[in-house]
Amino acid sequence: MHKLLNSTKYSCSLICKLCLLFLTFQGHDTIAQREKVILDTDMGSDCDDVGAMALLHHYADQGKVEILGVIYSSGKVPYGAGIVDAINVYYGRPDIPVGASHDLSFGDPRDKMQAEKLAKDTAAYKNKIIHNKDATEQTALSRKLLVDSPDNSVTYITIGHTKGLYELLNSKPDKHSPMSGIELITKKVKRWVALGALGASNTEGKMVQDWNFFKNNTAAYTDYLIDHFPKPTYFVDSGAEVYTGKSLESSRAGNILRAAYRDWLWNVEGKMIRDERPSWDLATVYYAVIGQGGFLEELSLGALTFDLKKGSKWVSDKINPLHHFIVQRENVAKDFANYLNLAIGTKPQNTFIDE
Repeated sequence: MHKLLNSTKYSCSLICKLCLLFLTFQGHDTIAQREKVILDTDMGSDCDDVGAMALLHHYADQGKVEILGVIYSSGKVPYGAGIVDAINVYYGRPDIPVGASHDLSFGDPRDKMQAEKLAKDTAAYKNKIIHNKDATEQTALSRKLLVDSPDNSVTYITIGHTKGLYELLNSKPDKHSPMSGIELITKKVKRWVALGALGASNTEGKMVQDWNFFKNNTAAYTDYLIDHFPKPTYFVDSGAEVYTGKSLESSRAGNILRAAYRDWLWNVEGKMIRDERPSWDLATVYYAVIGQGGFLEELSLGALTFDLKKGSKWVSDKINPLHHFIVQRENVAKDFANYLNLAIGTKPQNTFIDE
């Protein structure tokens, strides 16, 4: 009986150790599988950039993603970097590196969400960055983030202009690496996920001139990237009928997410938060982290073509093996909106701002 008890105790102990070891390896696997991302945004041009950052942080809270850094690639309204920093602070991640364009002649010229006012309210939002010049220059930061990352591990997400990624691709060797931009991207980047070419897949075969890929003098940069980006590229066309933002209405007045949505909707459309805004940028982040899930799907093989005067078009009679076109499934807009609203309305696990 004594030997049996000792044997039973030994077996239980062994099982416990094996379970602990299994959980430990499971934890390591989870960490290893987290999507490593750099987010490139034109924060302030629209409020769905705010929702996209909120969604990305929500996924980080769930352990699904590691946010390596955020790039604000506009310059004419040079306070978007301050909003980016304030959102990082709100989610308890004030140390996420923020890069910004130091070219103040490029981008959307209108401060649609009163970014200057919000960025300067450091007492409310606790951000340390206010102006773009307070942030690291965007190309220098992107190069450093790539150098410090494992090979073929980084997803570069563009929900704004294409100039930032163009400059990274064409960058020269610097103190961080002797490699050129294209060499660094080829070695370190896994894929490019971009909100762009909205409506480029259409039955009429029309060329489209969407905001991210064509407007604000960004067409030349887009054209170059489409032809020269060396890794798989996923163009996301989703979110136009997916309205989000109302889940932020009940949060406190000093919530940076609520303030940005409120000010953009009122300033641009004369609407309230409950009227909401399409979710193009959120859908792109969703795809980058979750994949197709239950809301998105990939079209058959083809290629994105681009014309500097006419815009972009997705064609099926020509195949570029690096090009992928992602669209929204039919009849999922309401469910997709509910999913996204719940995510961006969820309180951060750790925050420096009292709710």
